Amino acid sequence: MKQFKKIIALALALVLSLSLAACASKTETAASTETASTETASETTESKGTITVAASPTPHAEILAQAKPILEAEGWTLEVKEFQDYVQPNNVVESGEFDANYFQHIPYLENFNEEQGTHLVNAGGIHYEPFGIYPGTKSSLDDIAEGDTIAVPNDTTNEARALLLLQDNGILKLKDGAGLTATVLDIEENPYNVEILELEAAQVPRVKDEVAFVVLNGNYALDAGFSVAKDSLAYEESDSDAAKTYVNIIAVKEGNENSEKIQALVAALKSDTIRQYINDTYDGAVVPFDD
Repeated sequence: MKQFKKIIALALALVLSLSLAACASKTETAASTETASTETASETTESKGTITVAASPTPHAEILAQAKPILEAEGWTLEVKEFQDYVQPNNVVESGEFDANYFQHIPYLENFNEEQGTHLVNAGGIHYEPFGIYPGTKSSLDDIAEGDTIAVPNDTTNEARALLLLQDNGILKLKDGAGLTATVLDIEENPYNVEILELEAAQVPRVKDEVAFVVLNGNYALDAGFSVAKDSLAYEESDSDAAKTYVNIIAVKEGNENSEKIQALVAALKSDTIRQYINDTYDGAVVPFDD
């Protein structure tokens, strides 16, 4: 009987040993398969290169950050550098230091090319930012009074846009035909004798506690903590010609607009993922652009 028990024990040990060996073999096979799968995925997303973009911090750099994983899945590395002004982002693309920039609308780009002799073109429209009039020391346009000061951007196209919005709200009247090149010199009627304070765009929100009202681009309104939906006293409607005229674009040096990397960048920024992010994040201050 003892001999029989020994035989049974040996048999069980052998079965257990074979079972453990089989498990180990399966584990090794699974690990090997996973490694092979990872290597295959790595080969599938082989690096295609780097895309360098100069951008304004809000919302442009924020939107680009959301596009990084989309591009990474396609093999592109996206590098973004933030700029606080409207001049250097164009200069570094013109010089070839950066592949593209994302901060401006078409009228500004065209005016910049004309004044600076640069050769920048539109590679794709991404979003627009309704221009708005926001509170300064006064919280309602009904409170406007003789001699009030209103701060506006001083670059050609954005100043015109601000003045047109003020005209639409009965604060002043421009000469016929002033349009997208209007300046303070084109003010024909000024019933409240308001003073138009012209400042570099980034400086406008900084004087909101010193002037009656400020007129802001959407990105600078966001920087100042304003909500288009909640804080603006008046703004361009989303279906207005002005809003569509001032769509924010990916700008590149002429000749690069159809390159593989730029096409990939534009496609990522126009994806459903980015559209959803914009709609969920900016409370109407930034709106995805439909071609």
